[in-house]
Amino acid sequence: MLGRAYAALVTRFGYFGPAGTFTEMALLDWPPALEGERTAYPSVDATLAAVRSGEVDAGMVPIENSVEGGVTATLDALAAGEPLIVVGERLVRIRFVLAARDGMPLARVRTIGTHSHAWAQIRGWVGAHLPEATYVPTLSTASAAYDLAPGGEGRHDAAVCAPIAAAAAGLTVLADDIGDFKRAVTRFVLVAKPRHIPPPTGADKTTLVLYQRSDHAGGLMALLEQFAARGINMTRLESRPTKHSMGDYCFSVDIEGHVLDERVGEALTGLKRICADVVFLGSYPRADKARAGIAPHNADEDFRAANAWLAGLRGIVDWADGRG
Repeated sequence: MLGRAYAALVTRFGYFGPAGTFTEMALLDWPPALEGERTAYPSVDATLAAVRSGEVDAGMVPIENSVEGGVTATLDALAAGEPLIVVGERLVRIRFVLAARDGMPLARVRTIGTHSHAWAQIRGWVGAHLPEATYVPTLSTASAAYDLAPGGEGRHDAAVCAPIAAAAAGLTVLADDIGDFKRAVTRFVLVAKPRHIPPPTGADKTTLVLYQRSDHAGGLMALLEQFAARGINMTRLESRPTKHSMGDYCFSVDIEGHVLDERVGEALTGLKRICADVVFLGSYPRADKARAGIAPHNADEDFRAANAWLAGLRGIVDWADGRG
């Protein structure tokens, strides 16, 4: 959690909406947001733009799904533009329902609206129960539901969404818990301007974007060696195009540990030395509270002892040859 003094200043929260999305569920699991002002935005980009402009103090957006992997819109928006950092994360178990207007029976559903990440998680169920149904992309799972509410566009027969969105839109649930992956979880991050980094808890993550100086054999290995040599475990690694030219990629990485940990700090200096750029996207408490596994000889005291030993050697250099 954020420091108390800083948390008291964060009272305006944005989120990828509309109301009824899983992102709103993640935000409502962040206690300060329950008493603050909450504003829904139509996209991840719009949410982060509101944070950058100061329209809101922090924004909740999805960043990773246990089925589909990274949310590219979030990864790309965080890597570019005015700096932002992650100050917290939440995990939400994903439960989908198929909902429609009153009077629409399951057997008559031919078009299904939902977000692309949701569709990837229910395709098997649709194939088994509604093999003739086709997919209609929507901006979010909640917008798919609201499209079927009175006054909505209604370009599809049914929506795949969260139960709260179906209820808010006044829809009838035709089928419950239809996900192909019953243990599916989406990870959401709370993003703010880089004014405050939450203090280390021992159960932290650090998020980075790494840019190579050039595309060459062993380039990625050189980056990964900075973590391996210091016993740092990665929890996520994804490549994303820089959009400069074909084959030009950067790497979005989550690692165990906090920027104030000696092993993490030393890894960051190594990366800064060999990378064209290192974008620091925050150190923050893990939602699952899992403590980092520290390999032997990689604890803070080990690094401090090694630095003290080196300082001792440098302290006895004889400058009598006139170089001092």
